[in-house]
Amino acid sequence: METFTDVLLVTANVGSLFDNVGEIQNGWLQELYKTIHSYKPQFIALHFQEVGGKDYMLNMARAENFFWNIESSEEMKDFDRVCIYVDNQFQAEDSFTALGSMYFIHKTLKNIYQFDFNVKDFKAVLEHNKYVGCLDNVSTVEKEKFPKNFWPNFKWSRKGFMRTRWIIHNQGLDLVNIHLFHDASNLIACNSSPSIYSANRKNALRYVINRISDDRYTALPFFLFGDFNFRLDTLSLVQHLSIETDVQRVTKDSSNEVEKIICEEKDNDHQVLLQIEEKLFAYLHQAVFREDNGRALLEYDKEIAAFNDVIREEAIMFPPSYPYSEDYTKPTQYMNTRCPAWCDRILMSHSAQDFIQKRDDDEKKIVYNTVGPNVCMGDHKITIDSDPFLRLQVCKHTSFRALPQWIDSVIVTHYDQPTRLPGV
Repeated sequence: METFTDVLLVTANVGSLFDNVGEIQNGWLQELYKTIHSYKPQFIALHFQEVGGKDYMLNMARAENFFWNIESSEEMKDFDRVCIYVDNQFQAEDSFTALGSMYFIHKTLKNIYQFDFNVKDFKAVLEHNKYVGCLDNVSTVEKEKFPKNFWPNFKWSRKGFMRTRWIIHNQGLDLVNIHLFHDASNLIACNSSPSIYSANRKNALRYVINRISDDRYTALPFFLFGDFNFRLDTLSLVQHLSIETDVQRVTKDSSNEVEKIICEEKDNDHQVLLQIEEKLFAYLHQAVFREDNGRALLEYDKEIAAFNDVIREEAIMFPPSYPYSEDYTKPTQYMNTRCPAWCDRILMSHSAQDFIQKRDDDEKKIVYNTVGPNVCMGDHKITIDSDPFLRLQVCKHTSFRALPQWIDSVIVTHYDQPTRLPGV
């Protein structure tokens, strides 16, 4: 009889939680806990971006409390093993990413191993392991900030990736937290298709995929989830939205640089249908982004297509995850700062898809969705993927000898005196 491991993958850009702690954080946490209670996972991976918020120098002191609140909550009491990684050292400009990852293992789930990137061996996870601060010397996580020379003409910001490697029921896999670059200007994003920002994200994502697949370590199936900042093809979308309008381009007095694009309806008293500025994207009929989960706009969601050779994604059946209003009374409205887009995603390698077990019953089917549709969650909605994993060995307990052949050994340790298991 096949045995399944229920896994919950979660990605959340939490910047708003630190910038608006009292207003948003409690509701956000309750939605997270309700999701965990609903799906009853045995393994949870939480990937956070923008830890500390936009004003991270002022807010970072709150970060440890945020992670502690989750770790110590009553809702998480049945998860007896926890691994936490928080990169909060903003003073280290060359390496700071503001990424945070939390992994929870339920007491019913046995034989979980984590990879040590220094000794290239797996270690049994037996307790709570928490690392907050500089992660450069933490051997169970691999973290990189994107090099400054990737795009010298843009501001260098706290973007990068963080990888951990696991064995869950004999299946090895990588879990990668990622944060890619945003569109700094809506006007520049309208200049070309694809935009220069899209090209930058493409280069960065290809870099990450190459890094986690290179020959330093054995390549494994991977899940890549975080804030990709993927945007709709802005030029194509604007051309579509403005097809029956009069378009004006307003330039600055001292130059020919465009500072506004105004699209007015040809009738109806020339009502402004769409106005675009550097940090403004105001579309009159905002409901189009929510109706039928924004499905009509998916044809403009093109950035992932360049990676179809190596990664895939479950079908998107939820509205764009960004940029939601940070006003607690307007949880379903988008802000007029950016064109709504599916920024927060959960992607996987083709090899990872092979061990996700698709089941016919509704109780344990794969769910790919956002959390808190009617609750203010900040400018990004949490995105989740709840998967039943197929256990590879059909036996009551995992045998060490049944571990994949590419594993040279397994070390069981409390991170003090490792003991090598015989016969592995």
